[in-house]
Amino acid sequence: MTEQSILIVDADEDFLAWSQRHLTASGVKISTVNNSDAALSLVQKAMPDLVIVELRITPLNGLDLLRKIRQHDPNATVLLTTGFPPTSAVIEAMKLGAYDFLRKEALNFELRPVVESALQTQDAVRSAAQQTHQGELRAEDYRETIIGKSAAMQEVFKMIGRVSRAGAPVLITGESGCGKENVANSIHKFSLRASRPYVAINCAAIPADLLESELFGHEKGAFTGATTQRIGRFEQCDGGTLFLDEIGDMPINIQSKILRVLQEGEFSRVGGNQTLKSDARIIAATNRELEKEVAEHRFREDLFYRLNVVRIHIPPLRQRREDVPLLVDFFLQRIAEQRRTERFRITDEAMQLLIDHDWPGNVRELENTVQRACVLATSKILLPKDFPIGRTPYQAQREIDAEMEAEALEEPDAADHRSASLEDHQAASLATSTPELHQAVEILLNAAAANEELELLPWLEREMTLHAMRRTGNNQVRAAKLLGITRGTLRKRLERYGLF
Repeated sequence: MTEQSILIVDADEDFLAWSQRHLTASGVKISTVNNSDAALSLVQKAMPDLVIVELRITPLNGLDLLRKIRQHDPNATVLLTTGFPPTSAVIEAMKLGAYDFLRKEALNFELRPVVESALQTQDAVRSAAQQTHQGELRAEDYRETIIGKSAAMQEVFKMIGRVSRAGAPVLITGESGCGKENVANSIHKFSLRASRPYVAINCAAIPADLLESELFGHEKGAFTGATTQRIGRFEQCDGGTLFLDEIGDMPINIQSKILRVLQEGEFSRVGGNQTLKSDARIIAATNRELEKEVAEHRFREDLFYRLNVVRIHIPPLRQRREDVPLLVDFFLQRIAEQRRTERFRITDEAMQLLIDHDWPGNVRELENTVQRACVLATSKILLPKDFPIGRTPYQAQREIDAEMEAEALEEPDAADHRSASLEDHQAASLATSTPELHQAVEILLNAAAANEELELLPWLEREMTLHAMRRTGNNQVRAAKLLGITRGTLRKRLERYGLF
């Protein structure tokens, strides 16, 4: 039997020495180089059975070297390593055909078994050379969808990269709020179908009698109210990706039509006889145990097996607490960019509070909690008291009420103003009005007269609240004072108009 060979490419001489000692016992020939040019030279002379590449190698980085190697030999087996791999790099590496992507901190335990597995299965690694024309994917593109540095999420990223190369159905499982739609969107975004439509449907949110028409369309006169022909989602995303969220809630009769599309690529509109074709890739997601649903005859067994070609499970946030700081950092940055205001900061104690919480609502609940804290906080520093975690809503509201009472005591002028009579308010309004204010009122009234759909007072209330918050840097005490209202009234307006 021919001796197998491994080429290790890393600028760290200590790592090269360690890995050579660590793998020599595996009975393989080890070669080491400290730059990508030397690696390419060796590869072009004789392709090793396995190439281990550090992502940040120079002059070509690990991804570029992977491309070069795969162009030279589409069946080459390449393993990438680095300290903390960027999300997009993991996905791109898998998409380009890398066998795996390992963090260096885990190599003591993972390197040898992964190397042995790679050497045993190298012939099964598919060519990914057809993907190279797409070019680099930017890290910021991926940051917009799904975030995580935990080992569990790294595995999710690897799966996204692998399945994006194929057109097979994908089943995404996980609890509500963990980011299943973001994963589906990323699979589409990194696939060859990226230029084609991506359509998402929540099967649980659409009434059963309308879902069939939504998916497959209907002919004119197919049912009461069908006055025109309607194109369904399968036609709209032909050649693209159709994401069926909460597919466990789909009625049995519609499941059979989905099965037909998966098996034959065909369907008919509701009320129609014409057979239509669809090349849409189906990605489905559920927070239910479909195996249990099948056993209890609530989900078709044949459809389950058709969908379950590739399964990606997203772990709940409580099982990957190390991702919480990264997620919080992302939410705070996005809030600052959306509002064009100074970014909020969070104390270590508040962050630890978020890390320790179990988050039954997962990432969605964490995001809502951070948004709420940014709306209600009285300063740009988020403290533990800004996150009512571990307290009932009643307790949290009692604390807010107590804080408001304290503010009222500190602002007697505001309290006097709130107790003034209507006549006092009218008198004060007349005393402080100016020609500019009268002109502004006339402009608004003229705009309202020209636009019958504009509800002037609600619109004005929302805009005044929004601009007051921006002008005061989201300081609610100052914004309420600027508007001449109580902080409690301001909070109600913020909630009413969704100004989080």
